[in-house]
Amino acid sequence: MNQVQTNSADFRALGLIEPVLTALNEAGYEVPTPIQAQSIPPLLAGQDLLGQAQTGTGKTAAFALPLLSRLDLSRKDTQILVLAPTRELAIQVAEAFQTYARHLPDFHVVPIYGGQSYSVQLRQLRRGAQVVVGTPGRVMDHMRRGTLNLEGLTALVLDEADEMLRMGFIDDVEWVLEQTPQSCQLALFSATMPDVIRRVARKHLKSPHEVRIAATTTTANTIRQRYWRVSGLHKLDALTRLLEHEDFEAMMVFVRTKTETVEIAEKLTARGYAAEALNGDIPQKLRERTVDRLKRAQLDIVVATDVAARGLDVERISHVVNYDIPHDTESYVHRIGRTGRAGRKGEAILFVAPREQRMLQAIERATRQPIEPMHMPSARDVNERRIERFKQTITDTLVGEDLSFFQNLVAEYVQEHDADPREVASALAHMAQGDSPFLLDERSNPAPRAMDAERERAPMARERGPRERDAGPRRAPRGAGRGGEDTGMQSYRVNVGQVHGLKPGNLVGAIANEAGLDNQHIGRINIGPESSTVDLPADLPRELLQHLKQVWVCGQRLNLAPADGREEVGGFGGGFRDRRGPGGPGGKPPRGAGPRKPGGRPGKPGMDRPGMDRPGMDRPGKPRRRGM
Repeated sequence: MNQVQTNSADFRALGLIEPVLTALNEAGYEVPTPIQAQSIPPLLAGQDLLGQAQTGTGKTAAFALPLLSRLDLSRKDTQILVLAPTRELAIQVAEAFQTYARHLPDFHVVPIYGGQSYSVQLRQLRRGAQVVVGTPGRVMDHMRRGTLNLEGLTALVLDEADEMLRMGFIDDVEWVLEQTPQSCQLALFSATMPDVIRRVARKHLKSPHEVRIAATTTTANTIRQRYWRVSGLHKLDALTRLLEHEDFEAMMVFVRTKTETVEIAEKLTARGYAAEALNGDIPQKLRERTVDRLKRAQLDIVVATDVAARGLDVERISHVVNYDIPHDTESYVHRIGRTGRAGRKGEAILFVAPREQRMLQAIERATRQPIEPMHMPSARDVNERRIERFKQTITDTLVGEDLSFFQNLVAEYVQEHDADPREVASALAHMAQGDSPFLLDERSNPAPRAMDAERERAPMARERGPRERDAGPRRAPRGAGRGGEDTGMQSYRVNVGQVHGLKPGNLVGAIANEAGLDNQHIGRINIGPESSTVDLPADLPRELLQHLKQVWVCGQRLNLAPADGREEVGGFGGGFRDRRGPGGPGGKPPRGAGPRKPGGRPGKPGMDRPGMDRPGMDRPGKPRRRGM
């Protein structure tokens, strides 16, 4: 396999078409990451590619940009297919394609995945989509139904191939590969390269260019990293509250686009803060003046883009706020490197939207440090901080200023009006404050609310480094006993088993995909003839357990329920009541429980099966993909 050398060229030099370059500029992309610089040229040339890079390095743009530049927009049939291990990644990749193609006329992309109604996907596929992004099982379903035709396919991408292997989808992936035209361009991206993935690459890729990006990014241990899960509507309020509460000397606020730097700087200025924008469109002399003012403490806040702040070295920067999450982990490391310099302590705060959870996990892995969740200060917290600063300002003024003139003036006033000195001081403070209230009203100024706060109580998926073994039969986590006897684990029964063709990978994949759980939070799996048991964290939210009941695996609805016969009651994170007795074990099972016949719902085979990305299915159709 050929090795591509590092290319430091900008996006325009890489040969991308003008509409794509315009979209990149509007999205705030300025310099390609290593994986993008090395992958775009061979993919633009129509060559196969094998790429190894961690999540968060910009892989999606690395394949989406060149493939969009080669797209034939006069055709409405599917030309590009991307396989992704989870529905979240499928949605994310589809949204990225839409962003990059915003200036391409009559462009359509469709994400297809388990958990969404077939009718919605069928309607979009019938309309025509040049790009389809999907999970392996749902792509297979549409191919067997004849609703996804790959005869005109020109490029297929396997994204996070090692994750698809881990989740038990590699057989499905190979089946899809075998149905693609001989002339189809292939690109495989994976964070690790286990033997199975290399075998797939050798079998299906033709003389691929190989790109390998080493995971070397780290951050200084003097930087404390925190994140807040936020929605776009609350970002400015959250930033303002941080400015009120955090004890900062100078702050860098990073956004994605040049336009945002100006908008946010203006809004902060209107709220009484000394803030200025820093971006590539600002003349060099003015940028130098802004940096100089920041160094001289004439300016406290700079709102910047990544490139404009590269190499910026201002010792007094104590805080970095990632107002917009960066496109890749390398940019994050460069951003927060503006603080914590020369051994000083620094604070890095990251605003994370719910759909950006994967990038948060990638950043944690790249920096090799946990990023702790934070809570926005309440109105009471802000008020206490305002009072502290008010008192400190008085102290600093008494110590550092010559007040003899004003002392004489106040003494003269007190004597002339027989006034209480405290009342005079209060009047002066009121004059300095102006018409704006000194304290926030706690009822009318609640803290900006974090999105999906309840989901933080459930164990969240974490990205992993290289794995020592491929996916296989599940074992209990260290310290776990049978039936969830370890603290924090609960054994659940699912209505699918050997008769339905269940394998451990099917169950692990469905639960990991639908619940967002990592392997380490999925315990022992015992597969029985018609039902099975799986150990899961005992504190899973009730809403998540209800959702898992509706998930389909191997043509069966899981109908997940506690294996000890207890039944969920309301409340967050669990709570069960015993249902043994009338209607308990041995009685009539509840409607929908118990094993079902293979093949899904009676009389309607192949109906909607959320989470049903599973290996081991019948695979009709003669393979058309070449081997070596």
